[in-house]
Amino acid sequence: MKFQVNRDVFSEAVTFAVKMLPQRTTMPILGGVLIEAGESGLKLSSFDYEVSTQSTVAAEVDEAGSALVLGRLLAEIASRLPSAPVTIETDGSKVLVSCGSANFSLPSMPIEEYPTLPQVSDPTGVLPAEDFAEAVSQVAVAASRDDVTPVITGVQLETTSDSLSLVATDRYRVAVREIGWEGKGEGSPSAALIPARTLSEIGKTFSHSGSVSVSISSNDDRELIAFSADNKVVTSLLIKGNFPPVKKLFPESVENYAVMNTAELVDAVRRVSLVLEREAALRFSFSVDGVTLEAIGSEQAQASETIDGHLNGEDTVVSLKPQFLLDGLGAVHSEFVRIAFTRTDNPNKPGPVLITSQTSKDQATADNFKYLLQPNLLLR
Repeated sequence: MKFQVNRDVFSEAVTFAVKMLPQRTTMPILGGVLIEAGESGLKLSSFDYEVSTQSTVAAEVDEAGSALVLGRLLAEIASRLPSAPVTIETDGSKVLVSCGSANFSLPSMPIEEYPTLPQVSDPTGVLPAEDFAEAVSQVAVAASRDDVTPVITGVQLETTSDSLSLVATDRYRVAVREIGWEGKGEGSPSAALIPARTLSEIGKTFSHSGSVSVSISSNDDRELIAFSADNKVVTSLLIKGNFPPVKKLFPESVENYAVMNTAELVDAVRRVSLVLEREAALRFSFSVDGVTLEAIGSEQAQASETIDGHLNGEDTVVSLKPQFLLDGLGAVHSEFVRIAFTRTDNPNKPGPVLITSQTSKDQATADNFKYLLQPNLLLR
């Protein structure tokens, strides 16, 4: 194998190939990047049985062939090469990399021990990449980080012929975002549960790709989802299990709510929560005079602040964890935010607060994002 490739193009392709790989693998072979040079150019792939990546770039191929090289080392080298064309060739059990006056000799790994990359099926649908990336960033933050219950560490994708919804929960909050998409074919799976960390990386990777093609498939007891754009493909093994039916928790409408400037509320939450111990909650009092935030911390430290707010309905007091609230506020992507107060059958137990975006103090935003957060019990 021997080929020459643009330095920046090669560096970007190798970085993409190793981005999804775990920092530590149980099998060293899975830390490799498979390099294949042929008539169609240069293909770089990675696979750890959970996630795979493939990208194809243009290259001048003098001799077709393939090699398997330790991925993270190759990525480090590629990012530091001088600004000149990169030549890579195999020499026995070595892979030689030369660029300008820099030369590297890397050991090759046995290709015959490398697993077969998963095959991508026909597209299930296509959606705008920018909308997809935004939706992932809004929803994935609500997924659980506790691996004890794997089913809620994922983001649930649910599709119809013209829309796709993303749902995530960690039992304390639920985030939902719907976006338009173009469904393909009939009888395709209507739902897929994807690890949130993987989906977050996929969203960032394809955020500027124009459109993203999504393929959901089941083969040999392995359920996969694939995302494709710009000569790049990422596949992920789906999480097995039934995602809880949390969408039914969202009320049709809530009459009691407050509207505030999002940035002002974020700044106030960050300031007042400085005195709190970890996992403690802030007390929020909503009235016609605005919103008052109160915190009581350790060593008798206290803080309070009042900001402007427009209240529709009766005065309400709730206790919310600051970081959970900040996650929701950071996802609304609007100048104003609406916090609506749902009710429960028990008057002593507050219902979840529903966070949505507002174009102005008087007009809701039609962005189809909703964030439901369970308050803490108030200490009286």
